[in-house]
Amino acid sequence: MKTLNDFNFENKKVLLRCDFNVPFSSDGSISDDFRIKATLPTINHLLENKAKVILISHLGRPQKIENKEDRIKKCSLIRVKNKIEELLLKEVVFLDDCIGEEVEEKIGEMKQGDVFLLENLRFYEEEEKGDLDFAEKLAGLADFYINDAFGACHRAHASVSGISKFLPSGAGFLLAKEIEVLSQVLENPSRPLVAIIGGAKIDTKINLIEQFLEKADYLILGSKPSVNVFAVKGILDRSFFSEKEEVAKAIEKIDINNKKLCLPKDGQMSLVELEEDYFRIGPIESLKKGEGVFDIGPEAAGDFMGIIKQAKMIIWNGPLGMFEKEPFDKGTKKIAEAIVKNDQAFKIIGGGDTVAALLKLNLLNKFDHISTGGGAMLEFLSGDELPGIKALN
Repeated sequence: MKTLNDFNFENKKVLLRCDFNVPFSSDGSISDDFRIKATLPTINHLLENKAKVILISHLGRPQKIENKEDRIKKCSLIRVKNKIEELLLKEVVFLDDCIGEEVEEKIGEMKQGDVFLLENLRFYEEEEKGDLDFAEKLAGLADFYINDAFGACHRAHASVSGISKFLPSGAGFLLAKEIEVLSQVLENPSRPLVAIIGGAKIDTKINLIEQFLEKADYLILGSKPSVNVFAVKGILDRSFFSEKEEVAKAIEKIDINNKKLCLPKDGQMSLVELEEDYFRIGPIESLKKGEGVFDIGPEAAGDFMGIIKQAKMIIWNGPLGMFEKEPFDKGTKKIAEAIVKNDQAFKIIGGGDTVAALLKLNLLNKFDHISTGGGAMLEFLSGDELPGIKALN
C-alpha cells in the first residue's frame, strides 16, 4: 500500500477522503471534533508539499430524510466548514455540490495551497451503492486520491473503494496508523493482551468475541453482552436474550468455561423502562422479569481490575454500562481508571460511546491510540478485509 511519502504532490489536485461524520449538540455546534483533528496531519502534509487539497466526506444519512430542506439542514458539510478552518488556521472554500460542471470549473481555478470542501457525498444515492460512474466523476476532479477515512473503510462506497480504480492512490497518515496499530493487535500483540467488549448490543461484536477468544489472553464482557450470553447458556431465562437467532447460534458455540472468558458475577439492576426510582446490586443470575442490567457490579469490577493490572496491551470497545446516567456510570469509570493506572500497557480504544465516556471522565488523552472507526475497527479486528483498505492494496 502506498502512503503520502510515495507521491510528488507539487501543484497537483489531491482528492482527500476524510471522515467528517461528527456529532452535533442541540445548539448545532460540533460536540466532538476528534475525527476532524485526526486528519489534520494529512491535510498539513499535503499543503506543505504544495498540493491543491479537495476534501470529501459524508455526514449522517441524508437519503433517509425525505424533506429536502431538513436533509440540507442536518447533513450539509457546511456545518463543519468553520471548525475545519478554526483547526487548520486557514480559509476553506465550500462548494455546494461534489460533482458537476460548476464544481469542475471552480476546482479548475484552484491555486497551490488552496483547500476546498465539497458537499456531502451521500446526497447522491450512487455513493452508498458503490457506483463506479459516480466514483469516476469524483476521480475526474483530481490527480491523486488519498484515503484518510478509516471510519468509512468497512463500507464499499464509491468514494471509499471506487476512486482508486481511476487515480494513483494511497493512505493518509491517519489510515496508515490505524492499520499499523490494529494489525499489531492481531499479529504481534504485547502479552498479556486483554480485550474489553461492552456496549448495548452484541450482534455487531460476536465475530470479534470469537476472534479474541482465540487471540487474546483475557476477554472481558460488559453487562449487556454478558446478559445475552447468560440467557443463551441457560444461566438466565431465555426471555432475556434480545438479539437475532443467528447471534444465539454463534453464542451457543462459545465455551462459557473458557478461562480466557471473563463474565461479570454481579450487576447493577433496575427496571427496564427506568420509570421508577428502583435500583439494586446483585448476582447476574438473580435478574428478575422486568429488570435489566445497566452496569457491572462491584465484585465484577474488582475481578476485571485485577486482570487489567496484569496487561501489557489493552483494547477496549464499548462502555460497561449506561455511563450517561448515574449510578450506572460507576463500572465504566472504575475500568477506565484501572486501565489508565497501568503504565506498562499499550492502551487502545474505539467506538463513539467509548470515546464519549472517556471524554466525560477527562481520560481520553491517557490512551495511546484512539481509533476513529467503531464499525471499521470491529470488522478489522474480526479479521475481515475492509473494502477501503483492499482498494488501496
